[in-house]
Amino acid sequence: MGEEISNKQVILNNYVETSVKESDMSLRTSKIQLKIPSGCDGAVLVKNLYLSIDPFAVQRMRKGNVYYASIKLDSPITGYGVSKVLDSSHPNFKTGELVSGFTCWEEYSLIKDPNTSIKIHDKDFPLSYYIGILGIPGMTAYVGFFEFCSPKKGDTVYVSAASGAVGQLVGQFAKNSGCYVVGSAGSKEKVDLLKNKLGFDEAFNYKEEQDYDAALKRYFPDGIDIYFDNVGGKMLEAVLSNMRLHGRIALCGMISEYNSLEQPGVRNLFNAAIKRVRMEGFAANDHYHLYPKFLEMVVPLIKEEKITYVEDIAEGIESVPGALVGLYSGHNVGKQVVVVARE
Repeated sequence: MGEEISNKQVILNNYVETSVKESDMSLRTSKIQLKIPSGCDGAVLVKNLYLSIDPFAVQRMRKGNVYYASIKLDSPITGYGVSKVLDSSHPNFKTGELVSGFTCWEEYSLIKDPNTSIKIHDKDFPLSYYIGILGIPGMTAYVGFFEFCSPKKGDTVYVSAASGAVGQLVGQFAKNSGCYVVGSAGSKEKVDLLKNKLGFDEAFNYKEEQDYDAALKRYFPDGIDIYFDNVGGKMLEAVLSNMRLHGRIALCGMISEYNSLEQPGVRNLFNAAIKRVRMEGFAANDHYHLYPKFLEMVVPLIKEEKITYVEDIAEGIESVPGALVGLYSGHNVGKQVVVVARE
């Protein structure tokens, strides 16, 4: 038997009905053996170092969600993280290795199926990057923009939730591709970040706009070629009215609808038909085979300082509930990460 130690966990108390609240979660301290139980072949036991706080987590905290398997009540909430392997019964993972992948919001996790975990070999970057620019957010931006939007030099590109984990990268990928890029965010601080640090051509605070359609006409008088959609809802409707012929829309997220039980319909889809707009949803998880190609592109950009990544770091597993709720009030600036432990 291995050493038994305490394990702080973030537990789901209640299924989320409308807006997620800190009271839907609680902190619990349990016990865990620092050795894989007998009969648990192909598993790894990890110490979680960094946790990724993502809006989609709330979808798994709802009962009977049709898109994601619901988390069981009184169980740890799950998400992406960077972890250190403490014990392994899997032939591809060894004690002491660092991995990024699906884990639980707790200090130590037994991962029974680590096949989607990625080994971290390059330590030239902060480990938190492997749940950000070098992890699923980076892959999401890369796949959505290059594989689904097919950018060309001179394209006009609009990115919503542009200061978030994915949006900030899409905007910079677009600029590096020779596009004109506008982003929207929810505060003056974020707008300034987009324009002054991340290199967007223009940015606006959507909370200050009474008419999204008028705002988009102001920034795109000749229309939009590419829309990278992170919010859905009324913004998507306004974009459809401003798309150019043969425009492309990548449906990445619908954060404006995550806290609503209703799924409002888009009323002007005829615009997509008459303008021959290609609109497609996607998930980076379906494109893991492109990860080496993605790294081949993005690693040199980081090393040559041609791309910047902004993180919002919270310390301690106790900060997880507040960090998740804060995503929906726009509290975070950049990718929201929680440091559980440092290597």
